[in-house]
Amino acid sequence: MAGNPGLEQLIPVVNKLQDAFTQLGVHLTLDLPQIAVIGGQSAGKSSVLENFVGRDFLPRGSGIVTRRPLILQLINSNTEYAEFLHCKGKKYVDFDEVRREIEAETDRVTGSNKGISNIPINLRVYSPNVLNLTLIDLPGLTKVPIGDQPIDIEQQIRSMLLQFIKRESCLILAVTPANTDLANSDALKLSKEVDPQGIRTIGVITKLDLMDEGTDARDILENKLLPLRRGYIGVVNRSQKDIDGRKDINAALAAERKFFLSHPSYRHLADRLGTPYLQRVLNQQLTNHIRETLPGLRDKLQKQLLTLEKDVDQFKNFRPDDPAIKTKAMLQMVQQLTTDFERTIEGSGSAQINTNELSGGAKINRLFHERFPFEIVKMEFDEKELRREIAFAIRNIHGIRVGLFTPDMAFEAIVKKQISRLKEPSLKCVDLVVTELSNVVRNCAEKMMAYPRLKEEVERIITTQVRQREQRCKDQICLLIDCELAYMNTNHEDFIGFANAQSQSESSVKTGTHGALGNQVIRKGYMCIHNLGIMKGGSRDYWFVLTAESISWYKDEDEREKKFMLPLDGLKLRDVEQGFMSRRHMFALFNPEGRNVYKDFKQLELSCETVDEVDSWKASFLRAGVYPEKQVEQENQDNPGENITSSMDPQLERQVETIRNLVDSYMKIVTKTTKDLVPKTIMYMIINNCKDFINGELLAHIYASGDQSQLMEEAPHEAQKREEMIKMYHACKEALRIIGDISMATVSTPVPPPVKNDWLGSVGNPRLSPPSPGGVRKAPPTMSSVASRAPPPPPSTNRPVPIIPSRPGAGAPPPMLPNRPGPGALPPPLIPTRR
Repeated sequence: MAGNPGLEQLIPVVNKLQDAFTQLGVHLTLDLPQIAVIGGQSAGKSSVLENFVGRDFLPRGSGIVTRRPLILQLINSNTEYAEFLHCKGKKYVDFDEVRREIEAETDRVTGSNKGISNIPINLRVYSPNVLNLTLIDLPGLTKVPIGDQPIDIEQQIRSMLLQFIKRESCLILAVTPANTDLANSDALKLSKEVDPQGIRTIGVITKLDLMDEGTDARDILENKLLPLRRGYIGVVNRSQKDIDGRKDINAALAAERKFFLSHPSYRHLADRLGTPYLQRVLNQQLTNHIRETLPGLRDKLQKQLLTLEKDVDQFKNFRPDDPAIKTKAMLQMVQQLTTDFERTIEGSGSAQINTNELSGGAKINRLFHERFPFEIVKMEFDEKELRREIAFAIRNIHGIRVGLFTPDMAFEAIVKKQISRLKEPSLKCVDLVVTELSNVVRNCAEKMMAYPRLKEEVERIITTQVRQREQRCKDQICLLIDCELAYMNTNHEDFIGFANAQSQSESSVKTGTHGALGNQVIRKGYMCIHNLGIMKGGSRDYWFVLTAESISWYKDEDEREKKFMLPLDGLKLRDVEQGFMSRRHMFALFNPEGRNVYKDFKQLELSCETVDEVDSWKASFLRAGVYPEKQVEQENQDNPGENITSSMDPQLERQVETIRNLVDSYMKIVTKTTKDLVPKTIMYMIINNCKDFINGELLAHIYASGDQSQLMEEAPHEAQKREEMIKMYHACKEALRIIGDISMATVSTPVPPPVKNDWLGSVGNPRLSPPSPGGVRKAPPTMSSVASRAPPPPPSTNRPVPIIPSRPGAGAPPPMLPNRPGPGALPPPLIPTRR
């Protein structure tokens, strides 16, 4: 294989890096640039690629030969073979067979009549003489469809090329034959679109040996005419006759070198022409890219090294079988668990603060002061139900007699029934706290993952203790409720008393005495209104402000544009089922008497993104005196004859009102006590006990549970992780050393300065187009141009008539001829400045 000497020098550099990163277990993200070759049909694109790879394996011929993109991946390997993605597992060692497979695969998709397709052929070439690179052979630009080609063939090929060359990691070789008009080069125009600064584009001039006799492309190659930022490189590929005759690539490269050295127009540029120089230029681009990538890799490695150093220090002298180390590790983990648990509950802060949702002590606090009061109120207040029960109780106590006085027993019976209903929300609060406590323990024990048996045992011990305390806590709460049921303390200082109950006005007891808040702001936040109607924008978010007397909503939190203010008097709230495919949690405000709440709507449907937000808003509405809907209304509908509150006599109505006021006053005292004592009981009997147990008794239980050596058996993946960590630490240091050596050993070249390449904007405009390489030496239609059409001089001079400007050593043009630029100058209409 002829190989690529430039790339072969880079191979060991990249291999060193690759080996270091392989030891690290990290993929080397050098992301070397792709190299795409674009140009017209039969411009010599495939030949340029073949010379670059050093292998003769691409289909050749006249007309459109490359009819599908060929993505060629070069992979450095100890052995040499090729693989196709569509023929997985099959290895090709004969590159003639590779060419035949490319032709067959092309025909299979596009047919044999010159059709094209944008479905790429993926070919991998493994070789010890290549670098990990991606080369792309693309179909040539064409304008006139032939065979089975579609009418819009030009646009299809153009889109196909742009798909590849628009990537920033793609070097563009814009190939133009020397025997065509360079100014009409579609390849240069296309590259200008995706690379306006010219940083990724290299001009390649092919077929220099096929130019008309007496013409050359010297000004083009010297980057004087139609300049590019990275200039042009001339190459001479093998002819079709050479390919058919199986001319070796080495012999072709030697012939190319001889051509440039012997040609009088190119001999002074010979060192900057030819396939080897093109390879060196591309090689330098790869080197530049690697050097640009190294600082990022170095920073990444240094960060990784700093992260590893702390962990590696404790493993440097680690012996897995040493019982002292295991005992120390167990003590440290139990101590860490104690600290994490206390921080999570007490909220003293830690490195692992949850920023996504409430957890630990914050969630328990919410259960105590929002969820629990809401559950109590949900079961406590319902005016119709309470009055109905009081009326039945009074009548049943009087029996057959007509009662003249309000019976005390009715008050006691109703109050006891109300107090008994407090047991359910209180026990539910215990369950919710225990669930959250279990989550806290599980999260804190995650740091014991290295010792799964120890983690499992610790979770079991703590959970067992919590469950035992849970039952005792529930018994204690039930005891509190039973104490309240055992004795009605009607001498309590906050109790309203019989005389005040009779004289209290009916209006003051409709919703309790919650008006003491005044009109202070209780809560602000965003909620979504759902029943605005499609014509008015449908559901949308508004900024809500809840006070003790009303709820208002604004366009946003600036509170400048108020949309509506809704008085809360007489309103209640109820849960609303989620809509189909809706993830939001909904509730509604409504008037129990069936009146419109907001414009023509019987209820105002509101929603929040999470259940916690909904619970918080419900608790806030409770503070404002808006209570949840009860289910007793349905019972009243089922038993209409039993609803006696609307037809009772005046005396009974006064008695019901008196008992109602007494019950309301006494239940305020009981619920206030319950809201205060239940959280305290849970805190004392479960949470504080759990903290003390973990801090003082957990270690003793672990030792008593069995053999500590079995508990401290390391998980297999942890042992492997430790070994990998130490290995990675050393590989990381080695990789940093190699990067330092490469930075010193390789030399990068700066990007050439920009050139004035606005001539590319005139491509396709024949009036503004500069001459082609084949006509570079031709002057305007003067006497000199007539002379230039004369037969060429004898072969010994191998020079055209000396009318070409900027050619040192050639005969100077006669000074009397008009429109003739001086030596070394360029035609002003074409290039305004010289570089």
